[in-house]
Amino acid sequence: MVDVTESNGNEQYGNDRYDVVVVGGGAAGLSAALVLGRARRRTLVVDAGEPRNAPSSHMQGYLSRDGMSPAEFLAVGREEIARYGVELVRDRVTDVTEGADFTVVLDGGREVRARRLVVATGLEDELPDVPGVAERFGRDVLHCPFCHGWEVRDEPFGVLASGAASVHQALMVSQWSKDVTFFLHTVAEEELSDQDLRRLAAAGVDVVPGEVAGLVIDGDRLTGVRLADGSLHARSVLYVGPRPVPQTGLLRKLGAEMNETPFGAYPVVDATGLTTVPGVWAAGNAIGFAEQVIHAASGGYRAAAAIVGDLLMSELDAGV
Repeated sequence: MVDVTESNGNEQYGNDRYDVVVVGGGAAGLSAALVLGRARRRTLVVDAGEPRNAPSSHMQGYLSRDGMSPAEFLAVGREEIARYGVELVRDRVTDVTEGADFTVVLDGGREVRARRLVVATGLEDELPDVPGVAERFGRDVLHCPFCHGWEVRDEPFGVLASGAASVHQALMVSQWSKDVTFFLHTVAEEELSDQDLRRLAAAGVDVVPGEVAGLVIDGDRLTGVRLADGSLHARSVLYVGPRPVPQTGLLRKLGAEMNETPFGAYPVVDATGLTTVPGVWAAGNAIGFAEQVIHAASGGYRAAAAIVGDLLMSELDAGV
């Protein structure tokens, strides 16, 4: 737990009552906590310590932080929020109920109250069930060329088909390498449209039918993809399309309206991240599959700024 080191102007609250509880200590949650702490709002971050990008050794595309490791990024963020009296506990929220305040129950048994909530619980990537994929994920098995494409540019790529979006992925990664093989795996060739085939051919992507049996690793490096028929294709990078599993159980329990998408169900939110539940904001991958670290941090900032104004107006209206 990070100790509160200075007053935040809310000494009238009991030890277990906060202006805001932030559920999730990734980029979105820490960004929200930073803004709230600087606004002198008593804030608690509850972090289970399971960031989505934990398998990666570096993150890219975040201006001024390009190439930084995700672990270092979060460590710096935790240090920054501590400067403003924000508390952080390593725990998991198991239940939330509504009343005059939100009652937040932690797995360790503690109960706290919050006037507002930020849900930044992210999502989990459910990987294709192919031997070797999970073990190499974030190293030479990748899913996002914007995150890692530059680092593996011009290497021989493979793309593992797993659904309708796989053709798009194969086309996109061809911008980082002109040696791309699209493994259809469990997707039948006739499922590809004429337009798909024309675009793949125009991009120079080789289409290989047949189920993938596993990966070939040599000296702790991916060297090939083996099909069920025994044929081997030399590849040093494999792109896959994980099935995103949004961690939105708390939002569902609170009755937030959800929007079904091809990448899972996410809460309906306004421009600040406010859900359809009054007093509950969401940010980061909890609101969308494609939220990169920089987007998540921005979303957390927007949510926190909106909460600061919302709390102030409610206090003024109540004559506090």
